[in-house]
Amino acid sequence: MKSTLSLKPAEVKKNWLLIDAEGLVLGRLAALIATRLRGKHKPQFTPHVDCGDNIIVINAEKIHLTGNKVGQKLFHYHTGYPGGIKERTITQRLQGKNPGEVVVKAVERMITRGPLQRQQMRHLYVYAGSEHPHTGVNPQKVDVAALNRKNSISNTAKSGA
Repeated sequence: MKSTLSLKPAEVKKNWLLIDAEGLVLGRLAALIATRLRGKHKPQFTPHVDCGDNIIVINAEKIHLTGNKVGQKLFHYHTGYPGGIKERTITQRLQGKNPGEVVVKAVERMITRGPLQRQQMRHLYVYAGSEHPHTGVNPQKVDVAALNRKNSISNTAKSGA
């Protein structure tokens, strides 16, 4: 008799992954991170349990966008005061004080909203530079550019696409 496994939170085993975002395309990187954070890549995926991995992203300031998004994509936010809606381009956000927030927001918008999303997002660590304080956990390095030729700007430019 076959039965579907349903993980309990105590049974979850989380891995630590390290992703170098230098030269990667933002949307493809965010989709991969969202899948890994939710745990959908695991055979024992359970929708109502946080069974994803811990993910460290370095060099977030060196990500790329395809097409005309660099000059045209706008982010809107509100200051909380009347008439306080503001907008910034993605270039301004990447050159601002927290360029990793672009990656965090892209991933956050790909995960189902609610309390489980907030719990899963706590396992994403994004750093603008190449240094991170998680060397003690020995994260596995994931080569996202090698997974698909479209994941990296440099691979796409070489292939002529």
